[in-house]
Amino acid sequence: MNDFQPYSYTDSVTADRPWLASLVGVQDTNTITLDLTKFTEGTHYVKSANPALQGRNVMKSGIPLGKVTASGLYAPYSGPRSEVQTVTITGGPTGGTYTLTFSGQTTAAIPYNATATQVKTALEALSNINPGDVAVSGGPHPGTAIVVTFGGQYLGEDVTQMTATGSLTGGTSPAVAVTTTTAGGGASASDGTEVLHGFLVSEISFNPGSTKAAGALLWYGEIYAEDCPIPFDPTDVASTAPGVNFHYRTR
Repeated sequence: MNDFQPYSYTDSVTADRPWLASLVGVQDTNTITLDLTKFTEGTHYVKSANPALQGRNVMKSGIPLGKVTASGLYAPYSGPRSEVQTVTITGGPTGGTYTLTFSGQTTAAIPYNATATQVKTALEALSNINPGDVAVSGGPHPGTAIVVTFGGQYLGEDVTQMTATGSLTGGTSPAVAVTTTTAGGGASASDGTEVLHGFLVSEISFNPGSTKAAGALLWYGEIYAEDCPIPFDPTDVASTAPGVNFHYRTR
């Protein structure tokens, strides 16, 4: 199923496009076709809260895009991989705490039954992890592992694996360990999407069953990279399509 609904955008930098640093290039976008099967709910699009769009999904604006060589369709840009590490507790503890150490810095005590939010707060309190440097999901402990994805200043880098030290009580030989699920660095794809072609200039809505939709590609302009909906570090971009030219600004 294809979904080529008409769409429009206003010529102003508004709150729903905080990543857009100026209107340079906005009037020279290219119409493209998105391969919706390559996008992930929650990360790239959400269910619409607008009653007028009930039952439809909304693709976020500002998503970095690449082009799938085989199909010619556009999909999320897949630059250098982000490091993913998993914190697992075994032995069914009923109390106690643990700490995580990253590059010589150790967190405050983290509860044995911590949520992802608690782990994120503990990590961002370290002097070498800034807000936005980690995304934390999963949990709560001890039954469910917690997954830490590095971004921000560590986006696309093969970072040092964290170590864990436990003071856990109860259960049977309780322990905490960290494993590297995905090593950072290197292109995460070889299908063409490792080449940056531009950014989705405006939100689009589509039916959940659709596999394709039309969008507008911003291929040159000025961007606040840190405000894109997908973690994006312009210094990690190894390859861009011919003619693509962006200036990246910081606030």
